[in-house]
Amino acid sequence: MSKFAVATLFFTVFISCLTVLKAQEASTPSSFVKPLIGTNGEGNTYPGAVAPFGMIQLSPDTEDVLWETASGYEYSDSSIIAFSLTHFSGTGIPDLGDIRFMPQIGKPWLVQGPKSNPDSGYRSAYSHKNEMASAGYYSVLLDDNNVKVECTAAERAGMFRFTFPKTDSASILVDLSKSLRWNTIWSNIRVVNDSTIIGFHAVNGWAKERYVFFTAVFSKPFDSYSIMSDGKRVFYNGYRFRSSSEASGKNLQFIANYLTSNQEAILVKVSVSSVSTENAMQNLAASIKGWEFEQILANTRKAWDRELGKIEIKGSQEEKETFYSALYHAFLTPILYQDVDGRYRGLDQNIHKAEGFTNHAIFSLWDTYRATHPLFCLLQPKRNADMINSMLAHYDQSVDHLLPVWSLCGNETWCMIGYHAVPVIVDAYLKGIKGFDAERAYQAVKKTAMNPDYDNVMTYAKLGWVPCDKENEAVSKSLEYAHDDFCIAQMAKSLGKTEDYDYFMKRAKSYKNLFDPTLGLMRGKDSRGNWRTPFSTHEYVEGGDFTEGTSWQYSWYVPQDIGGLIELHGGKKPFLQKLDSLFTFNDNTSSNVDDIQGRLGEYWHGNEPSHHIIFLYDFAGEPWKTQELVHKIIRTQYGNKPNSLSGNDDCGQMSAWYLFNAMGFYPVCPGTNYYAIGSPVIPEAYIKLDNGGIFTMKANNLSEKNIYIQEVTLNGKKWNKPYFFYSDLKNGGVLLFTMGPKPNKKWGTEVNFGELETSR
Repeated sequence: MSKFAVATLFFTVFISCLTVLKAQEASTPSSFVKPLIGTNGEGNTYPGAVAPFGMIQLSPDTEDVLWETASGYEYSDSSIIAFSLTHFSGTGIPDLGDIRFMPQIGKPWLVQGPKSNPDSGYRSAYSHKNEMASAGYYSVLLDDNNVKVECTAAERAGMFRFTFPKTDSASILVDLSKSLRWNTIWSNIRVVNDSTIIGFHAVNGWAKERYVFFTAVFSKPFDSYSIMSDGKRVFYNGYRFRSSSEASGKNLQFIANYLTSNQEAILVKVSVSSVSTENAMQNLAASIKGWEFEQILANTRKAWDRELGKIEIKGSQEEKETFYSALYHAFLTPILYQDVDGRYRGLDQNIHKAEGFTNHAIFSLWDTYRATHPLFCLLQPKRNADMINSMLAHYDQSVDHLLPVWSLCGNETWCMIGYHAVPVIVDAYLKGIKGFDAERAYQAVKKTAMNPDYDNVMTYAKLGWVPCDKENEAVSKSLEYAHDDFCIAQMAKSLGKTEDYDYFMKRAKSYKNLFDPTLGLMRGKDSRGNWRTPFSTHEYVEGGDFTEGTSWQYSWYVPQDIGGLIELHGGKKPFLQKLDSLFTFNDNTSSNVDDIQGRLGEYWHGNEPSHHIIFLYDFAGEPWKTQELVHKIIRTQYGNKPNSLSGNDDCGQMSAWYLFNAMGFYPVCPGTNYYAIGSPVIPEAYIKLDNGGIFTMKANNLSEKNIYIQEVTLNGKKWNKPYFFYSDLKNGGVLLFTMGPKPNKKWGTEVNFGELETSR
């Protein structure tokens, strides 16, 4: 999922998230959101307060150990550590979780209590029955001290509301020493006045150098306060002056002390910046004017309703909750990453100002190029252009002149493989998304693909494969480079760069060099052209030839040339026999890969390399098998319960897969302009396009048994192709399915591979 170079580290965590739905009017899309859906303990979407693509994300953290609960929240945990200001959704490595706030009663703790002994530090038990989450809101009652915590957020700032019982020993702790998994390498805190603090911490974590500046304004002046450094109070010691209002170090905490009456609410306005505390204060001033918690929440709910309302569906309550929760997940990242003045900290750690675009951060591109960004082309074209401009700014700031691989808040993590900013850029370009310089973007994608030092790319270009004796994950890299190169070729062709088109199309055919006809699978080759020996087709080997999978998942990764892949197998019949065996294989002990959630034979829906595979039936003459598998996967891998996702959401990719397929189609090959037809699982959907057009999908006679397409009409014409084109929907239109209980094996048999490659 959010993938990493040392594979065994990624899969030891699995999502689990809260599903309590805040009671709201059922007339708005956000009323159907259950923000926390996941399963099996892997950190996924967090329960918290966040605006669409918001820069600040207030959320409880229940765990911060390596790989478990990468988003900070685990549904099965019975205690909460604290509430922090930054999070990301559904990845396999923990980071963020910056600047912790925790209300306490009695002598305040300075260190967190472990789950095994929660009373030995700040941590409180809680119950899901006293927890509530919805779009833009989170609340929970802390059992240990009977304090109610509520959170809401605007784009760059948020607000806590801590409601205390009557006590003379209430306090609010602000801990700068920790983030999720990682310790602070330096921090500073300053008390500006009797109700305001500012500061920052720097973290060396997955992102190697990350700065978070913040400000916090309290609605009630402190009765007293302390700054603690390494467990000792910072104050004038009578010998040499020491300020009690400012400190620096690696282990800093701030404590605001209060006497409170029964049910007294103390509110705290907070904001963050990557630039400075001054900018954090400006962000707060621009985002939140007063102390009206409910008004901030109402404004954020309206923002969510605007975004979620871009698709209107009809269906059951469960279908609506599942659909709008998925859309909510897809609209959490990439996050806004610039201050109100346009400034942000760039990849080179200098301060830049975004000119003519809005800067974004957190690009899990190995995941999101597949469906999330193609979804943005339909629903978020302006933001998608901003995200592309953010990638181009990353390229400009890169000393290696590379587009982002897996970038995180002004850092490159070098996580995962390929150069998948390329299909994001090309897909948007081919779909006519405006707002970025196509020629500049082309130079960036080309130079990235020609970097002589990046993961043996130029050896691949010379030999026609990445040699397994020179590079780990060599087969996966070869196959993914080939698709990215196909995308570059399409952009080159459109821009009239014929020589480049020919060069990159040749590279795009390199996948053929790794197909072993004796096995019908992809296999590693060394630099002398010898097959990898020994070779186990079902076994995953850490540091081997495949990324988070085996040959059985990756052997189908040729989305750019499905017809060519069918030919390698000897035609449709042997191709289909091999594809069938992927789903019927039943040796559950064959692989030692942990992340095999959503398993159907050797198809693993919990991991992205499998996400396009079921659509290959469309192009081999048996589209009814695609239809059957869409329903089987959605029925077993999605839903509106705490255990409804088969793997972490990977910054929206798992959810985007569902959203497309719920509506009956999927972008099987990003970087082209066609969608494969699957089988709808909701009766009606209305996509409200940015140009004012509405694309309507209706599925007549759809039911639990009626999952097979009987006929299709597209914009009033009978349609027998198992795909259609972006041009068919970009100005609005109608896709009408007639469904039935048995396959219509005559439907969907018209396939023209030539028009797929050249579709624009």
